[in-house]
Amino acid sequence: MTIARIIEADRKPTQSGKARAGRWVLEFEREQPLRPDPLTGWNGSNDTRTQVRIAFDSKQEAVAYAERKGFDYHLIPAPPVKLKIQAYADNFR
Repeated sequence: MTIARIIEADRKPTQSGKARAGRWVLEFEREQPLRPDPLTGWNGSNDTRTQVRIAFDSKQEAVAYAERKGFDYHLIPAPPVKLKIQAYADNFR
């Protein structure tokens, strides 16, 4: 059975604007464990679903897509944004 994660894309630390806030991404969980490649030693598997990421503008669109395709899913909301309000003069205390 295919299990998907629906994640609310959070704002990057270098972003100050809110242009792409509120977007949701559907990605699949790994069904096979990673195993080292005998030649290179790199980890890998035959599971290519983990490479698929589908972006949606709202949570309802992502949930509707997962239900339409018959995927089990769980929602992961973005952590709340914590603002650290300080004055410029606080840098010199």
